[in-house]
Amino acid sequence: MFWSTLLSPAERLPALPLEDWFAALQLRTGELTPLELAMLGGRLAATPGLAFLAGYQGALRALWPSAPASLGALCVTENKSTRPADMQTRLTDLQLHGRKDFVTAAEAADWLLVAARDEAPGAPPHLSLCVVYSGAPGVRIEPLPSLPLMPDIGHARLHLDQATCERLAGDGWDAYVKPFRSIEDLHVLAAVAAWLYGVGLDSGWPQGLLLRLSSLLAGCAEQARQCPRAAASHVLLGGLFAQFDGLKTELAAAFAAGPADWAALWQRDHNLLNIAAGARAKRLDKALQALHLAP
Repeated sequence: MFWSTLLSPAERLPALPLEDWFAALQLRTGELTPLELAMLGGRLAATPGLAFLAGYQGALRALWPSAPASLGALCVTENKSTRPADMQTRLTDLQLHGRKDFVTAAEAADWLLVAARDEAPGAPPHLSLCVVYSGAPGVRIEPLPSLPLMPDIGHARLHLDQATCERLAGDGWDAYVKPFRSIEDLHVLAAVAAWLYGVGLDSGWPQGLLLRLSSLLAGCAEQARQCPRAAASHVLLGGLFAQFDGLKTELAAAFAAGPADWAALWQRDHNLLNIAAGARAKRLDKALQALHLAP
């Protein structure tokens, strides 16, 4: 039933404020797995940015299955770095103090997952992942200027001043921050591919291109079943991105021959899948070496 819904003609959700759009998506879709949420959200999105948001929210739920139904965000980056040793945000007695510099959709988020250091003095850096709620005492969101890429998806700086939090079980780096990079890549790729499929269906793209996009979506569904930490999983994910890269020339031609509005949106936001390309390439290289597949 899900695949029939995904691949069939559908009326898109209108562009709304992010929290309202996500609530409308949930009302429209009902109970879904995280990847299904990403794909159907992308299929129903009016813009690539909203497709990205659906993929991001799906990834958060794959990372934290107990996540609330409302919009959330992951807060890791400090001074353009995600390395634990570079972080200054601290967890002490279930209170957070510090700052996160670049949080996607933070203004609209109801809950925020925050990576914070909690090691004893002199010990190696150690992270915990904690959850705080927007508007709670000690939690302040500072909006940042919109970016040329996906301007409909805001970013903000998070300020924490003795904010009471809940600590999630497990190591903050190994169980959450590190695997999220691959989890997010997969879910965003799936959401964007679903958006492209929907645009193609509405625009009369060649059937061969639509079939290749549907095949990419099927590959994403299988990839979601794999452990995101495993070397083989990084290789398979690399294969999915290589499959998408192989469609770029055909996609460019299809957009050029179709409605100008869709082409303008894709021209503006098509680089969204390149945001983490460097880190993804490094993970792929390590995985290839681990499996003795490197040249």
